[in-house]
Amino acid sequence: MILGAAMAAAPSIASAPAADGAADRLMVETRAYRWQGDTIFQDEFKAWAVSPYELRSTYKGRPGFRMPVDQKWTLRNDLAKYPVLTTDNLLHQAIYNLGLDEMVNAVEPDTTLRTGKEWAGVWTRDVSYSIILSMAALQPEASMISLMKKVNPEGQIIQDTGSGGAWPVSTDRMIWTLAAWEIYKVTGDRKWLETVFPIVEKSLAKDAATIYSTDGLIKGETSFIDWREQSYPKWMQTVDISQSEAMGTNVLYAAALRAASDMAAILGHKEDSARYAKLSENLANAIEERFGMENGNLAMYTYGEDYKILNPRAETLGMALAILYDVATPERKVSMSEANPMTPFGPAIFFPGISDMPSYHNNALWPFVAAYWALAQAKVGNEQGVMQTIGSIFRPAALFTTNKENFNLDNGDFYTELNSSNMLWCLSGNLAMTNRILFGINYEPRGLRIAPFVPKAFEGTRTLDNYPYRDGRLSITVEGYGDRVAQLYLDGKSIAPDEVIPAKKLKGDHTIRVVMDNEPIPAMTIHEVHNQKAPLTPITRLTVAPDGATTLEWDPIEYIAGYIVLKNGEEYKQTRSTTMPLTEEGVWQVIGVDGAGVQSFASKPLDNRKYVDYKPAQSLTKPLSTEVSYQPATPVQGFTGEGFAEIDLQSAPLQITVEAPEQGEYVVEYFYANGNGPVNTENKCAVRSLVVDGEKVGTVVLPTRGVANWDDWGKTNATVVSLSPGQHTITLEYRPEDSNMNLTTNHALIDRLRLIKR
Repeated sequence: MILGAAMAAAPSIASAPAADGAADRLMVETRAYRWQGDTIFQDEFKAWAVSPYELRSTYKGRPGFRMPVDQKWTLRNDLAKYPVLTTDNLLHQAIYNLGLDEMVNAVEPDTTLRTGKEWAGVWTRDVSYSIILSMAALQPEASMISLMKKVNPEGQIIQDTGSGGAWPVSTDRMIWTLAAWEIYKVTGDRKWLETVFPIVEKSLAKDAATIYSTDGLIKGETSFIDWREQSYPKWMQTVDISQSEAMGTNVLYAAALRAASDMAAILGHKEDSARYAKLSENLANAIEERFGMENGNLAMYTYGEDYKILNPRAETLGMALAILYDVATPERKVSMSEANPMTPFGPAIFFPGISDMPSYHNNALWPFVAAYWALAQAKVGNEQGVMQTIGSIFRPAALFTTNKENFNLDNGDFYTELNSSNMLWCLSGNLAMTNRILFGINYEPRGLRIAPFVPKAFEGTRTLDNYPYRDGRLSITVEGYGDRVAQLYLDGKSIAPDEVIPAKKLKGDHTIRVVMDNEPIPAMTIHEVHNQKAPLTPITRLTVAPDGATTLEWDPIEYIAGYIVLKNGEEYKQTRSTTMPLTEEGVWQVIGVDGAGVQSFASKPLDNRKYVDYKPAQSLTKPLSTEVSYQPATPVQGFTGEGFAEIDLQSAPLQITVEAPEQGEYVVEYFYANGNGPVNTENKCAVRSLVVDGEKVGTVVLPTRGVANWDDWGKTNATVVSLSPGQHTITLEYRPEDSNMNLTTNHALIDRLRLIKR
């Protein structure tokens, strides 16, 4: 659409009359930028609103970067059927309209929601987070169609991207449930609920058989942070990630279980509702017990091999979800609000960053994550946190005149490993700041709850006209500031300020007037920090002298204050040395600690325990092969002995007999190869049930290790089993719960089994 036509299509509105000093009011100021009146200032650059439908910027990005900065945005689409914001801050109006304009761009001809300008198609987590933020309200039909695109022929939610061939390495697909529940709350469509609930049930049942850890937590990758080297130690394999427990993924799972309980209750399934509610409660308790830290935050994830330790980094999205969905305790909500680090450019994906890794998930701000954090800060009542987080979303939208994907926390630039304009979840977060915080629009199954959170900097009067809700259109006006509604009016009639307005009262056109109490919001703090990187991860090795003496050694790290040596996941010694003689058997790791007390990742676990290797028995399976049978046949190297066993959907269970010398716990792990896909995407992770003497004791995960990388042998996850003295039959067996996201290719090579006394 040409500019003239676009402007003609824009609603004919003007900014609200400026409140005293509004044109020059200081909204947000950090060490990195300032938002004052209708302008963002950063270094020598600035961005400002010319009108509600035009932004201009002087920003110049990194020379030669593949994505030049467009220094101007003007309206391109007809917004006549969408909400109209009127406020005395012109920049706020323009950024809101930018979000609506790019939202229209995101609706594809097939009425699905495009992930971003550079990212075609519908992705489960991207579209789900976007639906929760804004799209359920503003694009309900496209939201429904998009979610149903992410259901496989088995009637289960698709885990469509993630490390090592997706599920069960990545396990955050249940965010789909929260998006489906949000759509129901917005639309009240019972048929929709009847459609999605069986999908949720099947997906939960499959996960229950596969991804729960022995301590009651959900295993798998941190939600959306699915580029493994960006957030995990370099030594970690994707199989290690499959066994880690990510706080954020556990939180969204607890929330999804609660949503499943609410769905079941509405549909009349009382027993299912109670069961899901109890599972949610148990998981929430386990999250607090496992991840709660003395600094007030929840830790990011557990990691290791058969001994898990905590990564103490602060992960923003997980903590935001814990607040928003009431997974965290009331005390933890407040402590996270004040303890999560806030850099000059906003809340990090996780903090501190990784020193030797470029920006993408690492060392980055993502506006959709910041949006969830702003919503969480509003729920807790942290005014300063809300303002700085909204500023972290509006700053880049104005300077880059689009809703980009992510930003480097060193300088606020969008020069990162990958990026996109018109990013769905980021534009959805932009819109949520207005709709959900400043206008306080909250959806309940039976109606609307209006509870604005208006920081003093936003004081004044603002109106949101033409806002869609079920069978009606609303005009909502909010007057004043504060965190409490003093008076609430529906069509001029006073109603209780905390009343949920029934949906049946909102058919057709209605006006809602909200008068805030104009009282100062109780002061809270935020944890303002300079951007920071953790020390490098120590590189360790075991050396064995001719006399058999074993020494743990590691390379020195510059500017380090000291090291912590771990044995079996517990602190064993603090030292400034880089060597330590070992007089005991165990699993050994080293952590570097800098002068400020910031810890590195723990090093790769090194094991000096005794073990026994067992090859597959030819008498119990087909003869061992030396090449992959899939056509064309591929010769394989790197296995031990005479060959390897091949497992697929047609193969018989793979049985191996082992000898336990004494009663006790043993670690069972396999050496395998899976060349069916890349290490970072696709859906061909192989999965098998582990059966000991006829009883299932766990799940073995065999992630992809690179396309056609059949010579790349690695370890599966370690499963701890209790064995009595004597012989035992250990079997890898395909069961229905082992069906992966590909459904047809579930295939790997097995070289040998290792048995270790724990």
